[in-house]
Amino acid sequence: QGQQVESGGGLVQPGGSLRLSCVASGSMLIMGWYRQAPGKQRDLVAQITSQGATTYANSVKGRFTISIDNTKNTVYLQMDSLKPEDTAVYYCRRNFGSWGQGTQVTVSS
Repeated sequence: QGQQVESGGGLVQPGGSLRLSCVASGSMLIMGWYRQAPGKQRDLVAQITSQGATTYANSVKGRFTISIDNTKNTVYLQMDSLKPEDTAVYYCRRNFGSWGQGTQVTVSS
């Protein structure tokens, strides 16, 4: 399997927004965004199927929105009302298989 390509990370102040993008290397049956903070395990943030069914971690419900564009083979993660505890490397995963290289999100004043 090929590797996914994430983009859109950066430094943002608390309360700000970022949108992450992930271009998939193949068919998207189920796509997930995960994150890993220093010294912590990699956890699921949000997940979406090709039909648009979504799942969110409790910590991001109401603030993050995952979406999929099958015509562009891309999945997005809109992150609003960001908090310092959202700081992590965010990874995209395709069909419970291959990962992307990750994109750093830092929320700090």
